[in-house]
Amino acid sequence: MSRPAAAKGLALPRLEGRLAYHFRDRAVLLRALTHSSYAHEQGDGPDNEALEFLGDAALGFLVAEELLARFPGMDEGGLSKFKAFVVSRPNLAAAARRLGLGAHLRLGKTTEKGEGRTKESILADALEAVIAAVHLDGGDPATRALIHRLFGEQILGLDRDEVEEKDYKTTLQEALQALGRPAPRYRVTATEGPPHRPLFHVSLLVEGEELARGKGGSKKEAEQRAAQKALRVVRGSGA
Repeated sequence: MSRPAAAKGLALPRLEGRLAYHFRDRAVLLRALTHSSYAHEQGDGPDNEALEFLGDAALGFLVAEELLARFPGMDEGGLSKFKAFVVSRPNLAAAARRLGLGAHLRLGKTTEKGEGRTKESILADALEAVIAAVHLDGGDPATRALIHRLFGEQILGLDRDEVEEKDYKTTLQEALQALGRPAPRYRVTATEGPPHRPLFHVSLLVEGEELARGKGGSKKEAEQRAAQKALRVVRGSGA
């Protein structure tokens, strides 16, 4: 990675300050900030997708560890719901915004015009890549410290009722069961966008009737958004 590329307004020391971590090798941080659209356009080294993979794994493990320490008596189901909430795309994107991460990303021209710096999926993926970069540069202690800084206070304040409410698919299924109705079915109706950044459209049906639609960067996200809308319908109609 070239130093000139890092100097083009990215202000890496400012980001390091917000992360409370100083990189020995800023090349790995620069890679974490390099979206695939930029790498494809510029041919300037690898993008951050492989780092997202590593960051996702590290994040999941360390959040699970913090949750077990915080709630030692909780069963696996409760811990799983808490973990799913903490590592969810909206929550990661919110943490990325608190860091001001969007301003530091290297994006291709089309992605830049498409408001990529504020897009939830891009921010969440970039945060995972940055977590991986910290792990590669500073090892386990630095990664643990970063995860605790980003999510420790949130984990301390987790409320089970609030988290379960955010798992809209489970909440919807329970609401339908209480009304004596069958579980919903989810059907992908369309997929658009490039292969590396698809947008899924999902239809939610109950007894063959469409109650809601949702869209998202993954099938799971689209299903959750459809379930959230369907919950409003079910609770509003009482049937």
